[in-house]
Amino acid sequence: MSKPDQLLEIKPPTELRFRGPFTDVVTSELTLSNPSDKILCFKIKTTAPRRYCVRPNSGIIVPKQTVTVQVMLQPFDFDPNEKNKHKFMVQAIIIPSQEVDMESVWKSSDTSSIMDTKLKCVFEWPTSQTAAPATSEK
Repeated sequence: MSKPDQLLEIKPPTELRFRGPFTDVVTSELTLSNPSDKILCFKIKTTAPRRYCVRPNSGIIVPKQTVTVQVMLQPFDFDPNEKNKHKFMVQAIIIPSQEVDMESVWKSSDTSSIMDTKLKCVFEWPTSQTAAPATSEK
């Protein structure tokens, strides 16, 4: 059985952009909208959990509601080899009501009913810099 299509509208739809320098926290926003008439529970996962702080990283979105998610990239020394390794996955599932325990919903749900969308991370340098700095000054 194939996975259901994602009901959430996700903006941006395919990638999260982070603009350097990466010596401070860099924030990118993700907008999740529920255009359906169903109540959705969402969860956001990443391949690099120590690098990011995601708020909120899960929640409930009632019909016609929008949630803005802050994705904060923690300061780090830029490594060009890592640039295509970071990814995010937005998962959603239809729930019967808002009064549910989200943890048990995810544990008890059939994986074939989970909708997911993958986003890649893009690291951009300000136009004044053509490459990552060789050394970081503190």
